[in-house]
Amino acid sequence: MTTMRNSVQLIGNAGSDPEVKTLANENKMARFTIATNEYYTNQKGERVEETQWHRILAWGKTAEIIEKEVKKGKRMILNGKLVTNNWEDKDGNKRQSVEVVVNEISMM
Repeated sequence: MTTMRNSVQLIGNAGSDPEVKTLANENKMARFTIATNEYYTNQKGERVEETQWHRILAWGKTAEIIEKEVKKGKRMILNGKLVTNNWEDKDGNKRQSVEVVVNEISMM
């Protein structure tokens, strides 16, 4: 039987300084964005850069590392998993967002 795993690795630059909160139980939570870039050559022979933005969430010790080390523009490698959030907005429309919950970070 094959085990399926929710795992993602991103290499990119922080798009913002992290927003860090300390919760009631003293556990920390950090949120920020990261930009990843891909490059390709179009039909005209021109080099094209395509940037994707990713929402990042971290808890506990990982959030503490992020608070100390991550600043806008800093290059890093993130390992984690994708989490999908579903909710209804104030008008009753169903909404969805995806974020990467990070469990490991390496600064470059």
